[in-house]
Amino acid sequence: MIEYSHTLSESELTVTQSARDKISSLVRDTNGEVSAVRIYVSGGGCSGMNYGMTFAEKAESADSVMSDGSGFRLVVDPVALGFLEGAEVDYVDDGMNASFVFNNVFQAVGGSGACGGCGGAM
Repeated sequence: MIEYSHTLSESELTVTQSARDKISSLVRDTNGEVSAVRIYVSGGGCSGMNYGMTFAEKAESADSVMSDGSGFRLVVDPVALGFLEGAEVDYVDDGMNASFVFNNVFQAVGGSGACGGCGGAM
């Protein structure tokens, strides 16, 4: 059994009840094939970072873990947590446009998406 080094707290990352319910449902629907949902962060160029979620078969020893015993289990690696601290994960279902939304995430300093550095001429 892996000993987790950190329990993720609500002060580090807030997860709305709507997001908790959806994550629980997604994990349950895998019939035990996955044990959690992992939040990840990837480079997004001058417009900032990209935030996403994927299934996780297990948590690594350095991961932070948030769970409530009802099937909701979220894992975040230490690098991603540095970009997510203070953020909120929500699940919004507007009929045809249901998705997870990351609010209050780290924004690139000076990045505007219009800097011309991604191949655009100024």
